[in-house]
Amino acid sequence: MENIPHIDNKIIEEHGLSLEEYDKILSILGREPNYVELGIFSVMWSEHCSYKSSIKMIKTLPREGGKLLVGAGEENAGLVDLGDDLATAFKIESHNHPSAVEPYEGAATGVGGIMRDVFTMGARPIASMNSLRFGSLDNDRNKFLLEHAVEGIADYGNCLGIPTVGGEVVVEDVYSGNPLVNAMSVGIVKTKNVASATAEGKGNPVFIVGSSTGRDGIHGATFASVELTEETESKRSNVQVGDPFTEKLLLEATLELCKKSWLVGIQDMGAAGITCSCSEMSAKGKSGIKIDLDLVPLRESDMNAYEIMLSESQERMLVVIKDGFEDQLHEIFEKWELDCQKVGEVTDTKHLEVYHKGELVADIPSEELVLGGGAPQYDMPYREPKYYTDLNNFNIELIPEKEIYNEELITLLSSPNVTSKEYVYSQYDSTVRTNTVIGPGSDAAVVRLKDTKKALSISTDCNGRYVYLNPRMGGMIAVAESARNVVCSGGLPLAITNCLNFGNPQDPEIYWQFREAVLGIGDACRAFDTPVTGGNVSFYNESNLGAVYPTPVIGMVGVLEDSSKHMDVSFKDPGDIIVAIGALNGELGGSEYLKQCHGKIEGPIPAVNLDLELSLHRICLDLISKGIIKSAHDVSDGGVSVNISESICGAQENIGAEISIDRKLREDQILFGETQGVIVVTLDAKDLHHVALIAQEHNVHTQTIGTVTDSANLKINESINLDREELEKAYFHTLSGIMSI
Repeated sequence: MENIPHIDNKIIEEHGLSLEEYDKILSILGREPNYVELGIFSVMWSEHCSYKSSIKMIKTLPREGGKLLVGAGEENAGLVDLGDDLATAFKIESHNHPSAVEPYEGAATGVGGIMRDVFTMGARPIASMNSLRFGSLDNDRNKFLLEHAVEGIADYGNCLGIPTVGGEVVVEDVYSGNPLVNAMSVGIVKTKNVASATAEGKGNPVFIVGSSTGRDGIHGATFASVELTEETESKRSNVQVGDPFTEKLLLEATLELCKKSWLVGIQDMGAAGITCSCSEMSAKGKSGIKIDLDLVPLRESDMNAYEIMLSESQERMLVVIKDGFEDQLHEIFEKWELDCQKVGEVTDTKHLEVYHKGELVADIPSEELVLGGGAPQYDMPYREPKYYTDLNNFNIELIPEKEIYNEELITLLSSPNVTSKEYVYSQYDSTVRTNTVIGPGSDAAVVRLKDTKKALSISTDCNGRYVYLNPRMGGMIAVAESARNVVCSGGLPLAITNCLNFGNPQDPEIYWQFREAVLGIGDACRAFDTPVTGGNVSFYNESNLGAVYPTPVIGMVGVLEDSSKHMDVSFKDPGDIIVAIGALNGELGGSEYLKQCHGKIEGPIPAVNLDLELSLHRICLDLISKGIIKSAHDVSDGGVSVNISESICGAQENIGAEISIDRKLREDQILFGETQGVIVVTLDAKDLHHVALIAQEHNVHTQTIGTVTDSANLKINESINLDREELEKAYFHTLSGIMSI
């Protein structure tokens, strides 16, 4: 074997392993590991691959039930039954650290990786979404990160021909230096063509297909499992380089392969590359894999065994087929002009055996490497943060009251967290493949399933500020808001995927945030019967400014049985009645109004009633199915005043609204309170009685709050009176203006 460094405590530490973990490796092997083996354990036991600090909490989430076809973590992506022999595969993952040092490639390869997780299941991706968070855009570096991350997402998705149909962009100071770039992909597969990530059958050949292997991305999994520091800028080799044109070929070849009866298993080479796919597939199949690195197609001829095993070069798959079908496999990949090289075979040893230049350079029991097997699992200490009580004592009496709130509404519509993200989504091709029914800019996207009447509704949501102020309630709200958005589009929520972005889990206060948020997510998912299909945990999201807000992003997928019965947020006809379903209670804690207009980040945040939320879902879906309502938009950031403004800005040119809300509340509470469990709908006056009856059946409060007008003006009580032109200037032009400076 090549000359290798001597393994000492410093080398062990550099590989992200503790001395206790190294002792466990000694016990597993019964000997000292060599350098290649140390590298293999390093990436497989990294936080990114093993979930060693999170798995015990993740297991508390509801991971079965509903219409799930496979349990969470069993395959590359979640799989949910849609009926008619169709299923949807979907998943969300982070590419935060890579995007912090190379925003274009980091974001682009994040899209590519999550796409591969979906089509490796045999599912054709039909839509992509994202959840992005950056520091203040007054900072040039943050603007650079946003600009190039969006460019990377757009270029990869557009080249691949998969529509990017929405997502979210959030700007908060705490994300400076550590942006969050979470990518979600959704695909469709016939249930008979679902592929599995398994290796079984002694003697069956093992192939690497797709791109050749280079030095890009080495130790990417370990890199994603440490805090960002000034040294990170030098770690650009840890960031993968993507090629969407190759991925398109790989997608088509893989989907063709997944229809073959002689396919045994297939897995994407994402984090930890060849190491991960060989370890996980053989462990799942309770088999072993023997590979010869001399057979691996390389971009660089002088790569050693360590580099080959840990490379995270993109657009590669590990494929296991039945013995005797090698020619058929080659035929598929030759047609698509991709590498297809046999590198080994399945064994019955239950070991990962790696050969290089005729020498056995790694021999490790596969089960000992993987999550759920020998990978460490920790009970992490936790404690309530010192800030928690202090920041949850908001006193509204300290906020001065006003008679006119025009300025405040314009401020909110100009906030990067509220303002239109047209600057971002205009760079995405959201209509390619012609299935997009509702694209970016609405509560949720709706994508038609061709050759059926069905459609999928997709949403990504999380308010990190809420989770920071109250992690358990904030976790519930993330699920509840995502579900409301799906419902407002006409979809029945089916299941979620999550991307849990937190700081250093070794900090007991950070881990308390994580624990509480997971418990809240679990409570909400059980209430809505939306099991967790899988996802990603991303720890160590910290910079020299401290940890990011705890940000458990929820990706929700729902189904419309009839795609024609979809709904959007825009007002339609003058004279329509505007009704709030759910009580406007005016909670201002943690609100965008407090932050943007008063510089306060304080709670308590709004409470969420899960039973009420479920009733709200049923009411809204009933009204949509019966054709009673013309628009639906949930109350969230900025409160009902922003809700109404967005519905006006999305409508035809002459549309406005006149609102009168009679509540025993302060005016700013009425206007800007972010009460949960409220959906604002519009309808013909003749149907008002039907809405009241349906809501009454579910014991949900309704209030007529106004009328759609043809005045191109917004009036709310006596406190807001603004021309539509002023609303649109703030809403549509703020972000593009900031980014053009």
